[in-house]
Amino acid sequence: MTILVTGAAGFIGSHVAHALLNRGQDVIGVDNLNAYYDVALKEARLARLQAHKGFTFHKLNIADRDAILDLAKGPGRAAKVEGIVHLAAQAGVRASLTDPYTYVTSNVMGQVVMMEAARLLLPDLKHVVYASSSSVYGGNTKSPFAVEDPVERPISLYAATKRTDELIAWTYAHLYRLPLTGLRFFTVYGPWGRPDMAAYIFTRKILANEPIPVFNHGKMARDFTYIDDIVAGVLAALDHPPADGGVNAPPARVYNLGNSHGEDLMTFIGLIESALGRKATYDFQPLQPGDVPETFADIAASRRDLGYAPTTPIAEGIPRFIAWYKGYHRS
Repeated sequence: MTILVTGAAGFIGSHVAHALLNRGQDVIGVDNLNAYYDVALKEARLARLQAHKGFTFHKLNIADRDAILDLAKGPGRAAKVEGIVHLAAQAGVRASLTDPYTYVTSNVMGQVVMMEAARLLLPDLKHVVYASSSSVYGGNTKSPFAVEDPVERPISLYAATKRTDELIAWTYAHLYRLPLTGLRFFTVYGPWGRPDMAAYIFTRKILANEPIPVFNHGKMARDFTYIDDIVAGVLAALDHPPADGGVNAPPARVYNLGNSHGEDLMTFIGLIESALGRKATYDFQPLQPGDVPETFADIAASRRDLGYAPTTPIAEGIPRFIAWYKGYHRS
């Protein structure tokens, strides 16, 4: 079985591609290697994948419809793809406030292009899994966040694009009976992580003896989820395409993938300090526009339907991340 993975040089995408290769599947990777963060980190992830003989790579932008559709309908293995894991996106809540056009191009146009590519891969294609985000819950005050909760009031453009992705997917499932599963990721961290995420920022600044930004004056909580648990959830979703329930029940589902524990931000920082053997200097700041004080995933549906069962608490995950960081940066 061949799986097409977009965002293959990204944090989650590279881990998912590795897991697929390790279980004997061929992977076609797509990534544009953009400069949103350090390209050298993306290239290092990609180099690890290219050591596998079952991996092929195409440097493409998912919003480039001609290039993506050519890949889907062209000769060779791309025409035999049985699954798509679509993880490529422009990530980050705060940056979406200053660069809205990139977010719409990557996350909305990119989603439509991938849906059209999926249509070209039918009937061999059995399932498309795509990335959504816990950001779609916006300013919801009910906790934990459940997939049945209202998600019609996003408070950042990033969140709005990810909710749009879910609506586009539902439409394609309805029109073309294409099985589609969206995954709302909750604050993923771990080895090979993104430099714009909290664990990476805090670690870099603490080691450089720089103050770390602590938003909402530390009164925040996140459902920090270790990368291995996320990968297990993605693969479980891929292996369980939703059933077609007829005209009014298209084969479209959305699930939360989180750790199912809202962890206090200061506890998270304390674990990083402990793993580094250093104390941080705190730069307390107000809540940032587009941010929310707390995220907490209700994973009942993903447990029931996918067998999803996260096993890595932050007390174990943070030291693993720090060990990788020190090795990668030789710090």
